[in-house]
Amino acid sequence: MNKLVELIKKLYYNETMRYLFIGGCTTLVNLIAFAVFCDVMGMDVTLGNVLSIILAILFAYITNKIFVFSSRTNGIKEMFSEFCRFVGGRLSTMAIEVGGVYLIHNMMGQPKMAAKLVTQILVIIGNYFISKFFVFRNRQGECHTPDSE
Repeated sequence: MNKLVELIKKLYYNETMRYLFIGGCTTLVNLIAFAVFCDVMGMDVTLGNVLSIILAILFAYITNKIFVFSSRTNGIKEMFSEFCRFVGGRLSTMAIEVGGVYLIHNMMGQPKMAAKLVTQILVIIGNYFISKFFVFRNRQGECHTPDSE
Protein backbone atom coordinates (compact mmCIF):
# COMPACT_ATOMS: atom_id res chain seq x y z
CA MET A 1 0.00 0.00 0.00
CA ASN A 2 2.87 2.39 0.79
CA LYS A 3 4.32 1.85 -2.68
CA LEU A 4 0.98 2.78 -4.24
CA VAL A 5 0.78 5.95 -2.13
CA GLU A 6 4.36 6.84 -3.09
CA LEU A 7 3.56 6.26 -6.77
CA ILE A 8 0.49 8.49 -6.55
CA LYS A 9 2.54 11.24 -4.85
CA LYS A 10 5.27 10.94 -7.47
CA LEU A 11 2.72 11.22 -10.28
CA TYR A 12 0.97 14.16 -8.60
CA TYR A 13 4.19 16.13 -8.23
CA ASN A 14 5.05 15.59 -11.89
CA GLU A 15 3.72 18.50 -13.91
CA THR A 16 3.43 16.47 -17.11
CA MET A 17 1.37 13.79 -15.38
CA ARG A 18 -0.94 16.42 -13.84
CA TYR A 19 -1.33 18.02 -17.27
CA LEU A 20 -2.13 14.68 -18.91
CA PHE A 21 -4.74 13.91 -16.24
CA ILE A 22 -6.37 17.35 -16.48
CA GLY A 23 -6.01 17.20 -20.28
CA GLY A 24 -7.88 13.90 -20.22
CA CYS A 25 -10.64 15.47 -18.12
CA THR A 26 -10.77 18.44 -20.49
CA THR A 27 -11.00 16.07 -23.44
CA LEU A 28 -13.91 14.29 -21.75
CA VAL A 29 -15.71 17.61 -21.21
CA ASN A 30 -15.11 18.41 -24.89
CA LEU A 31 -16.25 15.00 -26.19
CA ILE A 32 -19.30 14.70 -23.94
CA ALA A 33 -20.44 18.23 -24.77
CA PHE A 34 -19.83 17.51 -28.48
CA ALA A 35 -21.96 14.36 -28.29
CA VAL A 36 -24.74 16.16 -26.41
CA PHE A 37 -24.77 19.11 -28.80
CA CYS A 38 -24.67 16.98 -31.96
CA ASP A 39 -26.43 13.73 -31.07
CA VAL A 40 -28.88 14.79 -28.36
CA MET A 41 -29.66 18.37 -29.42
CA GLY A 42 -29.21 17.75 -33.16
CA MET A 43 -26.81 20.64 -33.78
CA ASP A 44 -24.66 20.95 -36.87
CA VAL A 45 -21.28 19.25 -36.37
CA THR A 46 -19.27 22.47 -36.76
CA LEU A 47 -21.46 24.48 -34.36
CA GLY A 48 -21.49 21.65 -31.82
CA ASN A 49 -17.72 21.38 -32.16
CA VAL A 50 -17.16 25.10 -31.55
CA LEU A 51 -19.49 25.17 -28.52
CA SER A 52 -17.91 22.06 -27.00
CA ILE A 53 -14.45 23.60 -27.43
CA ILE A 54 -15.57 26.80 -25.69
CA LEU A 55 -16.78 24.79 -22.68
CA ALA A 56 -13.53 22.81 -22.68
CA ILE A 57 -11.45 26.01 -22.80
CA LEU A 58 -13.23 27.43 -19.74
CA PHE A 59 -12.82 24.15 -17.84
CA ALA A 60 -9.16 23.89 -18.90
CA TYR A 61 -8.25 27.41 -17.81
CA ILE A 62 -9.55 26.92 -14.29
CA THR A 63 -8.08 23.44 -13.82
CA ASN A 64 -4.71 24.21 -15.44
CA LYS A 65 -4.34 27.42 -13.43
CA ILE A 66 -5.09 25.71 -10.13
CA PHE A 67 -3.97 22.08 -10.43
CA VAL A 68 -1.33 21.89 -13.15
CA PHE A 69 0.67 25.10 -13.11
CA SER A 70 -0.33 26.50 -9.68
CA SER A 71 -0.45 29.93 -11.26
CA ARG A 72 -0.70 32.92 -8.97
CA THR A 73 -1.90 36.26 -10.23
CA ASN A 74 -2.04 39.60 -8.43
CA GLY A 75 -5.41 41.13 -9.05
CA ILE A 76 -8.07 41.00 -11.70
CA LYS A 77 -5.98 42.80 -14.35
CA GLU A 78 -3.17 40.23 -14.18
CA MET A 79 -5.62 37.31 -14.13
CA PHE A 80 -7.50 38.77 -17.12
CA SER A 81 -4.22 39.10 -19.01
CA GLU A 82 -3.36 35.47 -18.22
CA PHE A 83 -6.86 34.36 -19.25
CA CYS A 84 -6.55 36.26 -22.55
CA ARG A 85 -3.20 34.58 -23.28
CA PHE A 86 -4.77 31.22 -22.45
CA VAL A 87 -7.78 31.81 -24.69
CA GLY A 88 -5.53 33.14 -27.47
CA GLY A 89 -3.42 30.01 -27.33
CA ARG A 90 -6.48 27.80 -27.25
CA LEU A 91 -8.02 29.62 -30.21
CA SER A 92 -4.96 28.74 -32.27
CA THR A 93 -5.37 25.05 -31.46
CA MET A 94 -9.14 25.40 -31.89
CA ALA A 95 -8.46 26.30 -35.51
CA ILE A 96 -6.51 23.04 -35.86
CA GLU A 97 -9.32 21.11 -34.19
CA VAL A 98 -12.22 22.65 -36.11
CA GLY A 99 -10.33 22.43 -39.40
CA GLY A 100 -9.19 18.89 -38.66
CA VAL A 101 -12.67 17.67 -37.74
CA TYR A 102 -14.11 19.34 -40.83
CA LEU A 103 -11.44 17.80 -43.06
CA ILE A 104 -11.61 14.30 -41.59
CA HIS A 105 -15.42 14.17 -41.21
CA ASN A 106 -16.78 16.25 -44.07
CA MET A 107 -14.07 15.84 -46.68
CA MET A 108 -12.79 12.32 -45.91
CA GLY A 109 -16.12 10.87 -44.76
CA GLN A 110 -14.91 9.49 -41.44
CA PRO A 111 -17.21 9.33 -38.38
CA LYS A 112 -17.39 12.64 -36.54
CA MET A 113 -16.27 11.21 -33.20
CA ALA A 114 -13.24 9.54 -34.81
CA ALA A 115 -12.34 12.88 -36.38
CA LYS A 116 -12.72 14.59 -33.02
CA LEU A 117 -10.50 12.03 -31.26
CA VAL A 118 -7.73 12.22 -33.88
CA THR A 119 -7.51 15.98 -33.64
CA GLN A 120 -7.38 15.81 -29.82
CA ILE A 121 -3.86 14.32 -29.90
CA LEU A 122 -2.42 17.33 -31.75
CA VAL A 123 -4.44 19.75 -29.65
CA ILE A 124 -3.32 18.30 -26.29
CA ILE A 125 0.35 18.46 -27.26
CA GLY A 126 0.08 21.99 -28.63
CA ASN A 127 -1.90 23.23 -25.64
CA TYR A 128 0.67 21.93 -23.16
CA PHE A 129 3.51 23.88 -24.75
CA ILE A 130 1.39 27.02 -25.14
CA SER A 131 0.29 26.85 -21.50
CA LYS A 132 3.72 26.07 -20.11
CA PHE A 133 5.79 28.56 -22.07
CA PHE A 134 3.33 31.33 -22.97
CA VAL A 135 0.46 31.49 -20.48
CA PHE A 136 1.34 30.37 -16.96
CA ARG A 137 4.58 32.23 -16.40
CA ASN A 138 5.66 34.70 -13.79
CA ARG A 139 7.35 38.00 -14.61
CA GLN A 140 10.78 36.41 -14.73
CA GLY A 141 9.54 33.94 -17.34
CA GLU A 142 9.44 30.88 -15.12
CA CYS A 143 6.39 28.72 -14.69
CA HIS A 144 4.67 28.43 -11.31
CA THR A 145 4.54 24.75 -10.43
CA PRO A 146 4.97 22.66 -7.31
CA ASP A 147 7.94 21.09 -9.15
CA SER A 148 9.82 24.41 -9.25
CA GLU A 149 9.12 25.59 -5.71
